[in-house]
Amino acid sequence: MQILPIFAALRRHKLVMWLLILEIALTCAIVCNSMFLIAQNLQRMHMPSGIAEHELVQIQMAYIGTRPDSGARTQADLAALRQIPGVTQVALVDKLPFGSGNNSNIKLKPDQPQPSMNAGLYFGENLLPTFGVKLIAGRSFAPEEFVTLDQALQGINDNSPNDLPHVAIVTQAMAQRLWPVQNALGKTFYIGKDIPLRVVGVLARLTRPNTLQAGPAFSFVVPISENLSDGGGSYVVRSKPQDRARVLRDAVAKLKAIDPNRVVLAHRTYDEARAAFFQADQSMAGTLVGVCVVLLVVTALGIGGLASFWVAQRRKQIGIRRAIGATRGDILRYFQTENFLIVSFGIAIGMLLAFVLNAVLMKFYELPHLPLYYLPIGALALWGLGQLAVLGPALRAAAVPPVVATRSV
Repeated sequence: MQILPIFAALRRHKLVMWLLILEIALTCAIVCNSMFLIAQNLQRMHMPSGIAEHELVQIQMAYIGTRPDSGARTQADLAALRQIPGVTQVALVDKLPFGSGNNSNIKLKPDQPQPSMNAGLYFGENLLPTFGVKLIAGRSFAPEEFVTLDQALQGINDNSPNDLPHVAIVTQAMAQRLWPVQNALGKTFYIGKDIPLRVVGVLARLTRPNTLQAGPAFSFVVPISENLSDGGGSYVVRSKPQDRARVLRDAVAKLKAIDPNRVVLAHRTYDEARAAFFQADQSMAGTLVGVCVVLLVVTALGIGGLASFWVAQRRKQIGIRRAIGATRGDILRYFQTENFLIVSFGIAIGMLLAFVLNAVLMKFYELPHLPLYYLPIGALALWGLGQLAVLGPALRAAAVPPVVATRSV
């Protein structure tokens, strides 16, 4: 198949050809970046949390005012929840992975002008066994190391170190970030108003609640316990996966029986809580898939429509070629080659536009660079789409009898 006659034929339709090339280029740029964004969303949605996700239920309540017996009432709630058949662990925690919560800047020295990193902060008595996180080094907290949240806040206000926690358990990712080639156990870091915390344990993973772009696996736990009056906390109950629905129902009923006036803001499995957190990502991925499908369909219709138009215009030319010995396969290959060249020009321009679009997204949405392997994926998709779109018109052209084609005007 000679290429020069194809170029000569295309030069007679420059405007239409360049409009199609531009359409293919825009489709290539948008599809490549959309596939990258979809992959980013899917990777984010399937990010491991480090906890026993399928064994946990969450019961979040609202409290108004401060009660002097909140500590005793909290212990009564926890004791009642532990008595529910099938319950293995219970804790009152301030947050869970993939939810709302606090983060803290981390320093290695108290006089450090800029923080070394930012990490998610967890606290709550019995949090580690309830979450089911894996301790890979060091130890868990001792009972005497816990302070209440009220006590810790008062210690910060009064600058009283004795009322503050002194130890912490960090994730392996956080330990490697702060002390890359050293053992983290026994090391000290600082949070807040230069509060020192000594590392006594290292977790395999505990994903931070939010601000995932700052490093999802960077988080740490401090020995602070909550009470009902602290607000914002949740009872987290652990059981076997098959018992969760019943345990959740019984737990809500038990808490309402203890205090009928309490307000339950949410009661759900952790799977439901995680799905709610990633709902926006799921919607975005679905929207991007829809955009890609629409663009590819419109581009395919454009390629097929233009090919059909050119077949109608070239019936006499096709007939002459058939009369002098061209086979149906020759005619088919001609239109397929012509389409391949047009699509290739569009893809080449589209690759440049893909990087321009990615640069814009990086500037306004803090996305990483577009990996190069998305470009050949997009190119292969468009080449295949182009060949399929032109196949019908090309087959109709190849099927035209020579005698009919030569008589057409």
